[in-house]
Amino acid sequence: MSPASNRVSLRGSTKHAIPQAQILPETPAGEFTVTMMVRRREALPSFERHARQRIRERTYMSRQVHDRVHGADPAELEKVKDFAKENSLRLVAADPARREVVVSGNAQSFSNAFGVDLKTCISGGRTYRCRTGDIYVPAELSDIVTSVTGLDNRPFAKPHYRVNRRLAQPAGGISAGGAAAQAAPEVATGFTPLQVAALYDFPTQYNGAGQTIAILELGGGFRPAELQTYFQQLGITPPNVTAASYPNGGANSPGTNALDPNNPDVEVLLDIEVAGSVAPGANIVVYFAPDASDQSFLGVLNAIVSDTVNNPNIISISWGGSEDSATGQFKNAMDQVLQSAAALGMTVCVASGDNGSADFYSNDPNWDGQAHVDFPASDPYALGCGGTILTAANGAISSEVTWYEGSNEGSGGGVSRFFALPSYQTNAGVPPATDPAGPVMRGVPDVAGDAAQESGYQILCDGQQFPDPSQGLPPVGGTSAVAPLWAGLFACINQGLGKPVGFVNSLLYALPTGGPLHDITVGTNGDYSAAVGWDPCTGLGTPDGQLLLNALK
Repeated sequence: MSPASNRVSLRGSTKHAIPQAQILPETPAGEFTVTMMVRRREALPSFERHARQRIRERTYMSRQVHDRVHGADPAELEKVKDFAKENSLRLVAADPARREVVVSGNAQSFSNAFGVDLKTCISGGRTYRCRTGDIYVPAELSDIVTSVTGLDNRPFAKPHYRVNRRLAQPAGGISAGGAAAQAAPEVATGFTPLQVAALYDFPTQYNGAGQTIAILELGGGFRPAELQTYFQQLGITPPNVTAASYPNGGANSPGTNALDPNNPDVEVLLDIEVAGSVAPGANIVVYFAPDASDQSFLGVLNAIVSDTVNNPNIISISWGGSEDSATGQFKNAMDQVLQSAAALGMTVCVASGDNGSADFYSNDPNWDGQAHVDFPASDPYALGCGGTILTAANGAISSEVTWYEGSNEGSGGGVSRFFALPSYQTNAGVPPATDPAGPVMRGVPDVAGDAAQESGYQILCDGQQFPDPSQGLPPVGGTSAVAPLWAGLFACINQGLGKPVGFVNSLLYALPTGGPLHDITVGTNGDYSAAVGWDPCTGLGTPDGQLLLNALK
């Protein structure tokens, strides 16, 4: 569809076709919402001086100041609302603090308004709205509107956990009669989150009291009674876990089968059970988005950062997608929200992905055979969390190496192709990007933790215990566990310090090698190798919680 003559292309809005998707001739049916974000009234101040300050010296921006000074200009919101009305789009919400204007309409109205040709696409057995090319906005709004999401609702992110069924079959396999003459398969036992915390010497004198951990989910759900059972089995007083009320269609919607690959409940329960085990005194608020599209991801993160009811000071995100598959407008919009989180004193822990340096499954038709980093872990205002294989003996770590199983299975990491090298990584030794060759830019991850299935986590989900030898189910692995592990640690550290750590990356990179972080020097994630100091496999390393608390005082 040709845009009106007064329209200009929205920067960073180019969208590419879904590989191998079936494009239907039908226009997407029904009404749906689109979110327009607008620029700040005033830019946030530089973080350089603040980021280098000790925690005790820091002051954080209040939400009132942030919303009044760095939210949207109401007059500019009115211009965007007028544009919507002129194009027969119904106003759903306009929020200057979130800098959002949400509108509803049908595919034809949105196509006319934004100069896009919306199609119905089928990919992986699922049906989506899709578009290719650019979004167009009136020239007078080109500097005001910074992103438009929701026209295309294909999924961007995936959960970063691993549950692989590894059934052991006896020689000869299945009998002629069809019955499986199998002995009970041998599976790894893994660790409880409490055992992992003990191996990393988390400060046991603190339980996260007074802190609020926000857990971001793009689907799935939990049952409070099941959480009670899990924590009671560990001998822990169950933490206070609630689902946030967020008017975007997202809801706590648990499934019934933890082994269904389309049921993200394992992600939800892993996040809650890990964070809740290491910080049972913290309030845990789970924010659900309706799906894994860029609109939902951006919207729910914005809701968390803007939440004046629960006031979270730590965010755990175990979802992400290839940085290169995200539009520039989406990455910039997420970056703006993460900058707000830093200004407000929030720590954002993000899983770096489970597909090594490729960030795609080896059989994924979208994979181009090259290296990619996972977003939003690649954002400079996120704490990217990679993965290790942890071995213990007599209650202590006996070995810890980079988690990588070959065939694109292991700790996500590498070098961004979008975000510049942040100042805190100037002396970290970030290499040039490889496969293909590229410049030195933001390196991923920042830190790491136990993530391999063989040393993974014992959890309970939809009535299913993990591990379960009777079904050949190992523990749950993935960098999905590392983000809530670090989130729980920071809840305890915040309590111990008496104030939020906030944006912590600069302080972590200033620590001496081999101090509060265990340097992981063995292993690879495909295109990159572990080394002394920071590396694109496990970052700065895994935590010694008590030493880290002492170092941040």
